Amino acid sequence: MTLAPTAEQFRSLHRTGCFVLPNAWDAGSSRLLASLGFPAIATTSAGLAFMLGRRDGVAAVSRAEALANAGDIAAATDLPVSADLEDGYGPTPEDCATTVRLAAAAGLCGCTIEDTTADPASPIHAFDAAVARVRAAARAARAAPIPFMLTARAENYLHGRPDLDDTVRRLVAFAEAGADCLYAPALPDMASIRTVIAAVAPRPVNVLIGPRDGLLNAESLAEAGVRRISVGGALARAAYGEMLRVAGLLRGGNLPAAMSDIVAHDTIQNLMRPQP
Repeated sequence: MTLAPTAEQFRSLHRTGCFVLPNAWDAGSSRLLASLGFPAIATTSAGLAFMLGRRDGVAAVSRAEALANAGDIAAATDLPVSADLEDGYGPTPEDCATTVRLAAAAGLCGCTIEDTTADPASPIHAFDAAVARVRAAARAARAAPIPFMLTARAENYLHGRPDLDDTVRRLVAFAEAGADCLYAPALPDMASIRTVIAAVAPRPVNVLIGPRDGLLNAESLAEAGVRRISVGGALARAAYGEMLRVAGLLRGGNLPAAMSDIVAHDTIQNLMRPQP
């Protein structure tokens, strides 16, 4: 079966309304999310790094590992899958283009590329370099055999650079360079979110959960013009947090409390795809 209809389905989700794009970290979590009726799934670099026992955001996961993980997630469900591919796994425009080409070949319908460097001393690419990287990624996306959707991320607010003017300047330039969706994680308030939406219109905007000054429901974000809401590593952290809670009870010897709210084996078993 061709991937093109699924990829077009993913693109169409961004044209009107607003949808929640949950982030899976492995094939099993993607099966659980699909069972709840989400229209599409994204991967999470943080969830993958934690699953591998590594730190997020420090170039500890290779492109091959990220694409293998994303491919497993895409193969586990019939839903469209977009991958969190961090900085494109290299500093140059060609690195980003190669990553996009490989993502499309791995069965993905889209991906995100950040303007980060993985260098704590200088965490954000210079403006011209960042735009050139997105332009190369967009060309690769347009050359894909499916309507591959490229999301470009401006990471200022995640790296100690709370500069809205520069963030907007970057997102506008990324849109002009060919990005299909724009994303600035950790914007401080709804006014900033509305500013970004107005600046890049009519391109869709992804928001990470919501403004940092107070979370809102999805309806409120939709009313502001947000097209897509993702949650990054939040679901993975929720799962690991629950494991820590239960394991802490086990370590203390309180087996009844530890086991009291555990999901039944058959509940999870029945959501997993049987082997052919």
